[in-house]
Amino acid sequence: MNETQRAKLILKILNETYPNIKVPLKSRNVFTLLISVLLSAQCTDVNVNNVTKDIYPKYYKPEHFIKLGRRKIENLIKKIGIFRIKAKSIYNLSKILVNDHKGKVPKTFEELEKLPGVGHKTASVVMSQGFGHPAFPVDTHIHRLAQRWGLTNGKNVIQTENDLKRLFPKKNWNKLHLQIIYYGREFCKARDCYGLSCKICTSCYPKRKKPLIAKKP
Repeated sequence: MNETQRAKLILKILNETYPNIKVPLKSRNVFTLLISVLLSAQCTDVNVNNVTKDIYPKYYKPEHFIKLGRRKIENLIKKIGIFRIKAKSIYNLSKILVNDHKGKVPKTFEELEKLPGVGHKTASVVMSQGFGHPAFPVDTHIHRLAQRWGLTNGKNVIQTENDLKRLFPKKNWNKLHLQIIYYGREFCKARDCYGLSCKICTSCYPKRKKPLIAKKP
């Protein structure tokens, strides 16, 4: 089975397993989606949702976070990892949005990636889930799964993103990246499947006997 055949099989299994998919991070608008994605770095979506459920009813515009100031933002998100760094990014990007973008989240990768605390992966999530623009956000989990499933040789997340975009139709990207995340959490866990037990791994590599240790990006 070559990589193109594996990609078609994987897409079929994922569509059967998750025909309808929800965005795991809760948000009120594109700005709060941006904040939630920023907060999710080195943190679970569940933890982010638990913290933001008490924030977004009151604070959901960049103007609100400017008014709060860094210290109060820190207090609101202190249950989240590296909260001081994230609070600084939230405060500074809120000021940039108000001063340079009329309080709106920009709709291009270039402008998003100029914002404090916003890397390519965060920008990709906002572009795909916030604006519906075809994008394929790749984090360390998707990078690991793409290696296990023989879709990339995985030297870094940029290469993995390019390989996935090459193998899958653009119309599937936004849904597919969420399907991969959900499947990895449920069936192809880092310290459970090891490339040997889930349906995708056994379908793509029925003769695999040794655990596959993914290369870290």
